[in-house]
Amino acid sequence: MDNIRLILIMTLAFISLLLWEAWQEDYVVPQQRAAQTQSQTGSEVPVAADTPTVPLQDLAVSPLPADKAVPSASPVRVRTDSFDLLIDRRGGTIIEVRLVRYPVSVQQPDTKIRLMSQDPADFFIAQSGLLSAEKGRAPTHEALFDTAANEYQLSEKDDSLVVDFRWTSADGVRVIKRYTFRRGLHSFDLQHIVENGSSTAWTGREYRQIKRGEPTDSGNMFMYTFTGGTAYSPEEKYRKFSFDELADGQPNEDVTDGWIAMIQHYFLAAFIPPRGESTHFYGKGATDGRYLLGSYTPGKVIESGEEGVFQGTVMIGPKLTTELRPLAEGLDLTVDYGWLVVLAKPIHWILEQINAFIGNWGWTIIIFTVLIKLAFYKLSETSYRSMANMRKLGPRIQALKDRYGDDKQRMQQAMMDIYKKEKINPLGGCLPMLVQIPFFIALYWVLLENVEMRQAPWILWIQDLSVKDPYFVLPVIMAASMFVQQKLNPAPPDPMQAKILMYLPLVFGIMFAFFPAGLVLYWVVNNVLSIAQQWVITRRIEQGAKA
Repeated sequence: MDNIRLILIMTLAFISLLLWEAWQEDYVVPQQRAAQTQSQTGSEVPVAADTPTVPLQDLAVSPLPADKAVPSASPVRVRTDSFDLLIDRRGGTIIEVRLVRYPVSVQQPDTKIRLMSQDPADFFIAQSGLLSAEKGRAPTHEALFDTAANEYQLSEKDDSLVVDFRWTSADGVRVIKRYTFRRGLHSFDLQHIVENGSSTAWTGREYRQIKRGEPTDSGNMFMYTFTGGTAYSPEEKYRKFSFDELADGQPNEDVTDGWIAMIQHYFLAAFIPPRGESTHFYGKGATDGRYLLGSYTPGKVIESGEEGVFQGTVMIGPKLTTELRPLAEGLDLTVDYGWLVVLAKPIHWILEQINAFIGNWGWTIIIFTVLIKLAFYKLSETSYRSMANMRKLGPRIQALKDRYGDDKQRMQQAMMDIYKKEKINPLGGCLPMLVQIPFFIALYWVLLENVEMRQAPWILWIQDLSVKDPYFVLPVIMAASMFVQQKLNPAPPDPMQAKILMYLPLVFGIMFAFFPAGLVLYWVVNNVLSIAQQWVITRRIEQGAKA
């Protein structure tokens, strides 16, 4: 057993896991969701026990007076240094979000990524509203609002932009749905300000929900990432909910100091309640075949002539840990490193520190690879020394094969006698590699999950380290380096095994052609450094044997 075989086994196991997850997501889960969604009926907005249950269809939505009513087909446009978004006057629902700092691709720098939209192929919106025990006294996401303008834009001299949507009930309850955007941020405040101008007390609650359909594009099977719902609570910590789990009514719990979000590769939309506020989380399959993840507050009583405020934070944008950490505990966990988060987080931190100094993610990966090789230098030295000693025994092993022919039992015993006499551990070259495999997998998730790597250039033809090499130069170099490494390793005594190993560089080259260029760059640099170290050690041992 040599290090090439070990790498093959571990990598194929890893790829098999990715393929299994992608297959489940593409074929098994959709069938389950379809069956469950067909059985979903009733209101999209739940109401807790302390407020009388009123189905959504029975809530009398009071429109604006006829001269002020605006059809929902005319949304309000809001532009800041982070967003270009559309908010529907019906419900004040966020129906489209473009992230102005994030182009669709390197080839289309002027076309900004559309994270949220009502496009049936990738439906993704953010709804919110109020529910009251009395009909017509609270605007749901079906109510029509009025605004002072059709467009709002953050001016260069201002640091914030306030956009108000107004609604008034027949008996004088006024509601201001206020969005407050701030320069440089992808998070913003959302408030429902209730001014009770009626003669009786107002009782109600606020709800917020993210609604989306199942994405049609599953992406590269070698770059599979989770798309669906997530929630955090101090008790249960970070959890993910697939679309079929949302349709099944998960989550369904009361939480304090938690949050909900819908995530996808690099981006998310999240609702974050104020610190210390108790909310109820819910998941649901909507009647139109889409999925809901939402929360609602406890009931609030506002006396006649008084004012009450429901408030919280909305985050719609990239999964940047520097932006997520200050908003809520655990929100940075949406940058999903899987089960190797203990290794991935320090790796990401080190990469950030290097890149802050270098300013180029390609050179950052190269420097990080050198640091990793230095950290594992002694382990690698042990591995290469063991393989060099095995290589030195090659002629003697071949002689045993010629002597014993097909008597494999006697040959194995003779080989073990030689290993024992020469004090060589045949597994000595494998164990150090086992230690390094988790770091490789953790780095894979760091390079795959971090939005900082998206469209990050290196040099020449590599203008996006988060996608495959467009000309497959790095995979070819990696395959060539594996071939050289293989020549430095001891040849296996079994001819069939030797023939299989001969094709490994080609197999890995084809497989890595679909991996992110940043990961292949790491592997190439690692191989080159390993070849240099292994060649020096092998040369010393062989020269010592001749002496």
